[in-house]
Amino acid sequence: TPFIAGVAIAAAALAGRYSIQAWQAFKARPPTARMRKFYEGGFQPKMTRREAALILGVRENTAPDKIREAHRRVMIANHPDGGGSHYLASKINEAKDVMLGKTKTTDSAF
Repeated sequence: TPFIAGVAIAAAALAGRYSIQAWQAFKARPPTARMRKFYEGGFQPKMTRREAALILGVRENTAPDKIREAHRRVMIANHPDGGGSHYLASKINEAKDVMLGKTKTTDSAF
């Protein structure tokens, strides 16, 4: 029985050492984003419904009132008067027009 007790103590010590090393490695790893929240850019020459939905953060078959809400939310975050870009504001407006079916005959001003 002393032999079995010694093996059990050694196994517990090795398991404790392994768990401490694993915890330290877990704490030392760099933080990573769990979810991509916004569209990461790279605009196409002519905006598609898929790209417009990604810009606004909605699905392609979303109701018009939800599209307007999403447009307002994204525009508030990127409005030129609040330090945002004129280019991004024009792309956000273009995305709203594409999603609502009000596409213009000309492309973006930029």
